[in-house]
Amino acid sequence: MTAYYKINPKFYVSVDCIIFGFDEGELKLLLLKRNFEPAKGEWSLMGGFVQEEESVDDAAKRVLRELTGLDHVFMEQVGTFGNTKRDPGERVISIAYYALINVNEYDRKLVEKHNAYWININEIPELIFDHPEMIVKARELMKSQASDNPIGFNLLPELFTLTQMQSLYEAIYGEQMDKRNFRKRVATMDFIEKTDLIDKTNSKRGAYLYKFNDKAYCQESRFKL
Repeated sequence: MTAYYKINPKFYVSVDCIIFGFDEGELKLLLLKRNFEPAKGEWSLMGGFVQEEESVDDAAKRVLRELTGLDHVFMEQVGTFGNTKRDPGERVISIAYYALINVNEYDRKLVEKHNAYWININEIPELIFDHPEMIVKARELMKSQASDNPIGFNLLPELFTLTQMQSLYEAIYGEQMDKRNFRKRVATMDFIEKTDLIDKTNSKRGAYLYKFNDKAYCQESRFKL
């Protein structure tokens, strides 16, 4: 190690993960009821410190994997949070990321081990540090990206009904959408494919199941909701 920077202060760098899921028509966050210090017994996001030989992106992926068991998940950097008094323990600068996961695919035993729970986005408890600010900025970024990129499909099962899809986007935007107009827009997107399968969970008549075709989207790349 060189001596170039010895005169400068040293501090910690961490990552915090805002993990979104969609279940039973509700947008949810995976939060920890902390069983460790600092702030033991309080609610927080899942985070961790960046290691010496690790990039911040790799650190965020590791933290997500340690909590959910998932790799290759959609993640985006939200921003950097560096208020000098944000952490009562030490001087810590945190880089926040948001992730979108399918609630049917994560490792439930790992989540239970970390004392984590899915909480409705509209019922978030009081959180430590600047985690509420991170969530607000993550939601704003997600809304912006979801309008012209098909990131929402990361939250849906492989096969879904149009009602499920509309419920998802209503949850993301936090507002009701006109059913007729929504389906008209979906009909213009060839990469949202109707299958021959029918979901009869909510009615005898049932509803057709759809799927998102990645290859078709790469050829067309036209998405607007």
